[in-house]
Amino acid sequence: MELVKKALEFETRKMRFPTTSDRIMAAREAKDLILSLNEVYKKSKDVKLMDIMKRLTVIKQRIEKRLKGKPLTA
Repeated sequence: MELVKKALEFETRKMRFPTTSDRIMAAREAKDLILSLNEVYKKSKDVKLMDIMKRLTVIKQRIEKRLKGKPLTA
């Protein structure tokens, strides 16, 4: 499965994104991988796919949290 290999490669890649556009691209890539894996999961109900999707979701949330930045205080 090429999709699983892509997801595992994305997961093991260094998560250091110096620019905002790099973070946006990484978040979009993670979202695409998650949605693609979800389509396969709907048919196969493979537990390993669900685990990969959960790990990718955590990575995506971290990237999005970094994109939003620190909240401004009054």
